[in-house]
Amino acid sequence: MDKKTISELKKKLEKEHALLKKDLLRFADKDKKIPDDYDTRFPNFGGRSSSSDENANETEAYENLLAVEYALELRLKDVSEALGKIKENNYGNCEICKEGIALNRLNANPAAKTCSACNNKKQS
Repeated sequence: MDKKTISELKKKLEKEHALLKKDLLRFADKDKKIPDDYDTRFPNFGGRSSSSDENANETEAYENLLAVEYALELRLKDVSEALGKIKENNYGNCEICKEGIALNRLNANPAAKTCSACNNKKQS
């Protein structure tokens, strides 16, 4: 893969990395000890009353945010790993068969870890 292509994919990854962090910071605090880890803030809908309805709504919102946090953190981890591979000159190779990942796959998902063939085998 040529340097221009890698540079373009790196820009995509860096942009996605920044967006993921921004999205996470909307409802979570960055963990100071663990890189790319966030802790969801428990929502407070502002009422001083401790009604069971309000508490239930806050708990439900928190549970929903935990699921979103988990999904965003997984993607952030994949994007961070891809950026690390670029830095180490080891980007674009399948983690299973070690062959190059097709450019159209990397354009669609610059953080792809496997080639299409290995990904299909893994999902079967």
